[in-house]
Amino acid sequence: MNNSHVISDEILDIASIALSKGENWMAYNQSLYFIDKEDVYFFKGKDEANGFAANNIGDRDCFHIIHFNSILDIFQEIPYGTKMETQLLNTKKTNIMNKENLQYLTDSIKYMGFGENLKAELEKNMSEGKVEFQLHYKAEINKKPFEATLNFKKSDTTDMFFFNNYHASIEKANGEKSEQTFYVNKGKGITSKEAFNLLEGRAVHKDLVSKEGKPYKAWVQLDFDKKANNNNFEVKQFHENYGFDLKAAVQNLAIVELKDPEKEKSLMQSLQKGNIQSVTIEIPGNSNKMFIEADPQYKKVNLYDFNMKLVSKESIEKYKSFEQSGGKEIKEEKEMDKKKDLKQEVKPDKDKLGKKNENSLLPKKRERTKKGLGVS
Repeated sequence: MNNSHVISDEILDIASIALSKGENWMAYNQSLYFIDKEDVYFFKGKDEANGFAANNIGDRDCFHIIHFNSILDIFQEIPYGTKMETQLLNTKKTNIMNKENLQYLTDSIKYMGFGENLKAELEKNMSEGKVEFQLHYKAEINKKPFEATLNFKKSDTTDMFFFNNYHASIEKANGEKSEQTFYVNKGKGITSKEAFNLLEGRAVHKDLVSKEGKPYKAWVQLDFDKKANNNNFEVKQFHENYGFDLKAAVQNLAIVELKDPEKEKSLMQSLQKGNIQSVTIEIPGNSNKMFIEADPQYKKVNLYDFNMKLVSKESIEKYKSFEQSGGKEIKEEKEMDKKKDLKQEVKPDKDKLGKKNENSLLPKKRERTKKGLGVS
């Protein structure tokens, strides 16, 4: 039985098709040196693949099972021949790895909110053999300039590049810049829009992982009064057990969008990303276009009028929902009316009582008058 193999080009093509079908288990005939398309089979499950291998053992057939998520995995799992074919396969392996690396980084950039326009520049930098490089991104968010520098670095052990972090900045109304470096872990992290919202001072709800590797959810917010050693602002976290209930806080207000489940879902998702979200607040005789944002630190949502002026705590009462304001007042009024009616039922009618005494056959009670001393 050969320990090394040469893989035909056709196998790579059909393996790509198998991946698209969710068939991530491959059985290949390891008794052959040259493996062609007739010598490999693909399956969706491990048990199915093992069953095939166990039932197809012969003088020239001995199938080995591997699990793969990419073409690169196949090259890593199957040992190669040591002749000229090995050089050709290593070249193919490098080319495939580079293409997959490019696609992975392209997807990561897109997922992080930087679009697809950086792909050509990304590919150019990767092909030049640099150890590290940067890509520059500019955009306008909510009519405000946003800039970011994306940092890429080559692995110390392979030819793979990694998107490690990006430095973002916005310009404030007074001309000063607010900036922060955000780190990327396996293509995930704070997106560009979330970074903008954080630099604006709002909070963002994220899925995080503890130092022990345990996943958890928390609201994160930059603390502009404190800076860490890396010149980044420190990050405040408000975990689920902190007690902030976004849905309950939003439902305190008479927001029209809450009547539609889909609009309510979109509203919650937008607020969790740290956005200032426009809403319609309907109170008796008036419909108001306003804006809200999450404020987890104080366990509430902030309300702004149409001109983006913060509504004061005293004025916010009139924008509360029927259950929180009007409903409560009406309930209290009904309780007061009920008590009033009950009191009137118990209170005797003086006129009727007087007439009743006049018509009574019982002798009237003599009224005694006090005798006093006259003053002459």
